[in-house]
Amino acid sequence: MNQTNTSKTSGQNGDDWTYTRICYTCQRFLCVEVTLIVLALYIVEGLQFDNGYLSSFFVTDNEKMAVEFDHCKLLLVDMKIANAEDIVGVIEVAIRGGYPLLVIAQEIDLEALAILVGYKRRGALKIAALKAPGFGELKSQYLDDIAILTGATVIREEVGLSLDKSGKEVLGHAAKVVLTKESSTIVGDGSTHDAVQKHVTQIKNLIEQAEQGYEKEKLNERISKLSAGVAVIQVGAQTEAKLKEKKLRVEDALNATKAAVEEGVVVGGGCILLHLASKVDVIKDSLDDEEKVMSMVMKMTTSPVNPPVKRQLVFSSGKRGMTL
Repeated sequence: MNQTNTSKTSGQNGDDWTYTRICYTCQRFLCVEVTLIVLALYIVEGLQFDNGYLSSFFVTDNEKMAVEFDHCKLLLVDMKIANAEDIVGVIEVAIRGGYPLLVIAQEIDLEALAILVGYKRRGALKIAALKAPGFGELKSQYLDDIAILTGATVIREEVGLSLDKSGKEVLGHAAKVVLTKESSTIVGDGSTHDAVQKHVTQIKNLIEQAEQGYEKEKLNERISKLSAGVAVIQVGAQTEAKLKEKKLRVEDALNATKAAVEEGVVVGGGCILLHLASKVDVIKDSLDDEEKVMSMVMKMTTSPVNPPVKRQLVFSSGKRGMTL
């Protein structure tokens, strides 16, 4: 935890609670607003992958350029949706039911995509579409993983299912869905916990049978996505302004910590300079003006322990520097 002090200072605005928990949940994260005055974290079953929405017309939050649906139904199609008429039946079911619909397919023809966008722009239905994650055979496997999580049935010709004859019975359910241009997060409703655990066990058995390293790597990746879940942080406040400020602070801490994990971190609080102070004697013989240079170097490397500098470091991390 001490290793990420740099991101704490730059990305968290002095909020110890936020930072500490972000450090443990930075890989799969979802920030939601609640009506209670609370800041709480819990882990739920969910999936997060790199593919994002196919059209910006699906966006529901223009500030974040994201799609957010609560209690969403999912249509999973293991084929290309080429004919727009094939999907109209499922769309009408969603309109009558009054719930958002997320369509995930191998491919979606531009004509079919235009039909979906048309429903969204007319306000007839909250809808979004994206391509299945992965490529090749992995697309089908990831669709199966999403189906297990949401309780959906994947529509594929191999099992005798066709899109034009499908109805509500094939749809899955997600407690929350968040899509951006580059990534998607699907949060389960908790009703499929046993099925997910059983599915993870089956994938582990496949790893034991796999011979190629690439195949084992992708199977392990699927297990990681399914078993790790998604961290949900609930953010509430007394006023809308405070709520927005607190939510931005949480997201800021997340982004700073993610950057630290991906790019590496430097020990904060001036610790690097203090460590270097112990190495000054090593370079002493190579200096021309030994006494003068040594004095300057020691002054620089030990500066973090000087009271004025210490107070500034504490102040920069969001605390009261004068309390030292």
